[in-house]
Amino acid sequence: MDGLFTGIISSKTRINLLVRFFFNPGTKAYLRELAKDLHVSSNAVREELNQLTKTKLLTSEKDGRNVYYAANEKHPLFPELKSMVSKVMGLDKVIESILTRLGDLEKAYLIDDYAEGRDTGIIDLVLVGNIDQYHLSDLSRKTERYIKRKIRSLVLTREEFIAFKPKMENRPYFLVWERQENS
Repeated sequence: MDGLFTGIISSKTRINLLVRFFFNPGTKAYLRELAKDLHVSSNAVREELNQLTKTKLLTSEKDGRNVYYAANEKHPLFPELKSMVSKVMGLDKVIESILTRLGDLEKAYLIDDYAEGRDTGIIDLVLVGNIDQYHLSDLSRKTERYIKRKIRSLVLTREEFIAFKPKMENRPYFLVWERQENS
């Protein structure tokens, strides 16, 4: 995450929170969960959450004893921040370099850590379609060197994906690319 944000934002915790919430805007999280995931004190996270909520970049919602935070999709800077976070995470390059050049790709899902907005260094993708494995492997290696993250892909046919989909429901995921049918 160094580079783009570190020159603009001095707080590493704030950068991590922005990445967490703006990479996958549907993500909601509460204070202790964030402190544990980011490996920082809950006071440090609380301070940053208060600042981001005060500027209305994040929304907060109380549910029982926990206050859940999420990206404010109505904020005027939302599209720009989401785009910047995708660039920081390298996902824009993954999509551009891999997903659009694989042949008969139907859908691509981001799963697990990155789908939750956690930058663990391993990008897990589920690719649906008839894909050239050799080409995928070659493109993945080149993209990994560029973005300095590992890419793991699970390639499934449409039928295999239908069988796999219930297993995917129990883990974080979101659709990052889908072939548009010509009308």
